[in-house]
Amino acid sequence: MKVLLIWPNSRNEVLGWGDLGAIAEPLALEYLAAGLKQDGHSIRILDMRLHPGALVDELRDWRPDIVGVTAFSMHVLTVLAICRRVKAELPHCVTVVGGHHATFLPEDFFELQVDLVVCGEGVQPLRRIASAITEGRPLSPIPGVWARVGTEFRSGGSNPTLRLEDLPQPDRTITSRDRASYFIDWMKPVALVRTSVGCPFRCTFCSLWKIMDGRYLMRDADSVIEEVSTIPEEFVFLIDDEAFINGRRMKALAQALRAAGLHKRYFTYCRMDSLVRNRDVLKEWREIGLERLFVGVDAISEKDLGEYNKKISIEKIETGFRIARELGIEIFAQFVVNTDYSRRDFQRLVRFIEHHKIRYPSFTVLTPIPGTELLSTFDNVIARQPNGRPNWDLFDCQNAVTPTALAPEEFRREYQNLYHVFKGSYTQYQDHPFLMERSIHDGDVGALTAHLASQRARQDDSKHACD
Repeated sequence: MKVLLIWPNSRNEVLGWGDLGAIAEPLALEYLAAGLKQDGHSIRILDMRLHPGALVDELRDWRPDIVGVTAFSMHVLTVLAICRRVKAELPHCVTVVGGHHATFLPEDFFELQVDLVVCGEGVQPLRRIASAITEGRPLSPIPGVWARVGTEFRSGGSNPTLRLEDLPQPDRTITSRDRASYFIDWMKPVALVRTSVGCPFRCTFCSLWKIMDGRYLMRDADSVIEEVSTIPEEFVFLIDDEAFINGRRMKALAQALRAAGLHKRYFTYCRMDSLVRNRDVLKEWREIGLERLFVGVDAISEKDLGEYNKKISIEKIETGFRIARELGIEIFAQFVVNTDYSRRDFQRLVRFIEHHKIRYPSFTVLTPIPGTELLSTFDNVIARQPNGRPNWDLFDCQNAVTPTALAPEEFRREYQNLYHVFKGSYTQYQDHPFLMERSIHDGDVGALTAHLASQRARQDDSKHACD
């Protein structure tokens, strides 16, 4: 079978990557590709963040039997349009949708242009789908998959419990043409590695813990070493949901990487309390190349910390900043702007960042993400489609999709101003929509990331011409 896997573009590539317009490798698709290749299938990956206009040419050139698309909430409407185009070009091609949104709200993809919706981990379900098509067997029931039968969708039952040891090593050869373009801020090119899955904490705005039913799974160190040894990129982002939960394990992993002679420059997520608790572990990682931590500070008031269920104090947050400075580790600090912010709250946030000399502040708007209690109903959602469902295009954590204490225009103006106040932090990404003083809603889907990719290509060409 020929399988085309697609990472869609969006109006804003910020969810999960801070606000620097980072475009990092589609690691989830590389895992899918590895599993399918084990079964003898031919795979291509189309990253529409880098190639927003390539879909039709790819379909006509390769004529895949299966097209699989992954989606966060901000991609839902784009993915439906992609599947519609696939069916227009190749009516008999099987369309499969998976990812975070499909796991929690599969019904948003119950449309005629979609044949199958995968909930949860996708490697094994997609392998079963491809095998069933190859062998001419029915596509229902398959565990973890909703299958369209006529105009209705039927569940194949629950996805089996994830076991990390059952997953193949991701196939990075499949993205060889794009690898030089993947970046996070000044880290370019950058590779992603996942050493653990899940998070034991219960932040109200996050659904990662619910995906894993509260479990925290850790890969064997030898498996991680084997994977890192195959990565040519100097920069490596450990994309664990929270890397330093188990300090003893992370210390052993750092020692194993050192013993293996693997020299990389690392960036990863870390909670402030994990940082404070594991100072010696972070010191060990600093010595083997850890340069930056993406820290969800999220709130600067006891009121918001309680509302977000962060289980941490302002004092501990400030201690974490001090320890990071002493270790020489840069903090990329994430702040969740509550929709009840007043002008004074915005001013307090600015003063907090300036007081702690945070060079890389990152901002998101408190957003009811699928899988969280904040979205147990749609009653509080003001951004709607004509059919009454939420306008998922705006669920990129950069738009207020629920009521704000300030007038909507004033809230947006104050939020935009955060980027202008700290615009020096975004010198690597001058095309951030708020720095460009353009509306995040405007323009075609993918226009911003397409412009960014072409601009960086021109910069690279200029650099090579000077070499």
